Amino acid sequence: MSSKSDRIMKRWQEQRWLLDTVIRTVGMEWDQGRLAYMGAPGGGEAVMEMRMVGARVKKAADIDREFVKAAKRRQARAQAYEAEGRMIAAGENYFIAMLLWASARWPIFEASDWLIELEENMNHCYEKYIPHAAHPIEIVKIPMTCLDGVTRSMPAYLHLPRKPEPGEQFPCILSIDGMDACKENMVAMYGDVMLNRGFAVLAYDGPGQGECCTIPVQVTATNHGDAAKAAFDFVDNHEHIDSNNICVKGVSFGTYFGTHAAAALGDRVKGTAVTGVCQEPGCNTIFNMASPSFKLRFMFMSGYDDEDQFDEFIKGFDLRTIAGDITAPYMVIAGEDDQLSPIEHTHELFTHIKAPKKLVVYEGANHGLNEGSSVALGENRNTLMADWFADRFAGKTMESESVFIDAVGRATSEGF
Repeated sequence: MSSKSDRIMKRWQEQRWLLDTVIRTVGMEWDQGRLAYMGAPGGGEAVMEMRMVGARVKKAADIDREFVKAAKRRQARAQAYEAEGRMIAAGENYFIAMLLWASARWPIFEASDWLIELEENMNHCYEKYIPHAAHPIEIVKIPMTCLDGVTRSMPAYLHLPRKPEPGEQFPCILSIDGMDACKENMVAMYGDVMLNRGFAVLAYDGPGQGECCTIPVQVTATNHGDAAKAAFDFVDNHEHIDSNNICVKGVSFGTYFGTHAAAALGDRVKGTAVTGVCQEPGCNTIFNMASPSFKLRFMFMSGYDDEDQFDEFIKGFDLRTIAGDITAPYMVIAGEDDQLSPIEHTHELFTHIKAPKKLVVYEGANHGLNEGSSVALGENRNTLMADWFADRFAGKTMESESVFIDAVGRATSEGF
């Protein structure tokens, strides 16, 4: 980053030395399991590659440098396989190279030429992967009216579970990721839980996410509702999507964005399920108590370079104001010890929701639900979510309930 970006946030300046010390001591997953969630869509080989890159990172400034080195090596391997006519292997390696290029973007919190170059390489590798993918993928541009009144396009990928027969339509998930991830890592190269169940997935970068930072399509407290409407309009007009069977999925800050989507879309969707909560009104914990990288990232996402102005802006992030507009079934899967959004705020949010609702809490689990024996011994949250969507598409009724999964994996339920 430039020195200008380094100076726009007080705590970033004060704690940058500490951040580098923590990375040197703990590793580059000091704030969340970034290597895990960025590598997982590419399978075991991608996870191993991510871990090797992480082992070479000793300070924040190393992150993009080391990921770029790995991305270039992996892309060269893909090109070699392509030249040899080994097209499946080429596609697999282009996909892993894409994940590495995408990861290299994360520590850059300004719309620089360098960031744009990384995105161009990421897009190139994904486009090279698509012809060899195990399922059909369509590159999509979704028009969205921005804060300045200009219509720009949100980038997206539409994944179909298989090649459709003439006239065949699939139920579809509108997939909304968080503030640090992107559309590229929302659907697995092989064995995706949604595609396996016959669902299509529209994975899109909404306002402030992924490529939208450089387009720019900046985030506000409410415009992910508008983004969801635009995404719905696209699938509503697609020949292979059953627009009567749409659900919304959100992860991490996508639990905030996805809740706005649920309120905006109302009965046009069959349900909304989100996991890894960011639902605290005003977002004090994530932006003032957690790693300073979260706040600096969100300032970039929303177009603020004045911290005082941003602090006023973020006060408007309050899901309680729109919770009553949710009409379709709504589910949250959360960790009891979420370090970015205390679970008490999600409990309070549920008191404002009148639609059928389900809250699943894993004992002792953190934000990413990757700590705590309840996570290892209880039902896998991705399986739980995918089957919940299947029930919604099947038209099954849902009773409101609160589920607690304890340290030995036992689930107990009680009504609201």
